[in-house]
Amino acid sequence: MAPKVKFQKEEIVKAAADITRVKGINAVTAREVGAALGVSSRPLFTYFDTVDELKKAVWLYAKNLYEECVKDGLKAEIPFLGVGQNYIKFAKEEPELYKYLFLNPPADVKGSAMDALKLSQDLVRESLMRIYNMDADTADKYFRDLWLVAYSITTLIVTDGCPYTDREINNLFTEFSVSICKAYKEIPGLPEGIFDKDAVFRELVEK
Repeated sequence: MAPKVKFQKEEIVKAAADITRVKGINAVTAREVGAALGVSSRPLFTYFDTVDELKKAVWLYAKNLYEECVKDGLKAEIPFLGVGQNYIKFAKEEPELYKYLFLNPPADVKGSAMDALKLSQDLVRESLMRIYNMDADTADKYFRDLWLVAYSITTLIVTDGCPYTDREINNLFTEFSVSICKAYKEIPGLPEGIFDKDAVFRELVEK
């Protein structure tokens, strides 16, 4: 009779994710996972043919964790702001999972960062339209612009290169938010990309 498997698939993935949290995804090996569970590497191969398959499962684990974090941000009084704050929070609390999810995903995963943008965009579109009095297209572009700012900041955070305090980060978001919102509402054709940029710049530099 074959020996009974002691650990479930979810427990193995969780152990691999915990190793990633501490040492990064490259530290995930059959031996490391077995050591974390207090067993040999054999249970791993009951569920996964290769370590790369396990690493892909860790990526999906991180993706689900990120999605839960973003959706939780929708409970904030201003959902758009809550989503942004939770995005920063995820980067701070899970830097290695963030890096694996967005900066160094598995080779067969394409566009994961842009998928994250689309997910968040879909979640906050309605609240942006209602709170900021925007149509859907303008709301999407407004969120895209601010998400690119957030992506830059979170990348600085997880690579230990962010020189800004939490207060300074909040101020940056406020400055960009006000500037982009004002520009989209006051410059004809800007959201559609058909504005007269030369005329706009001439007016600005003359002030």
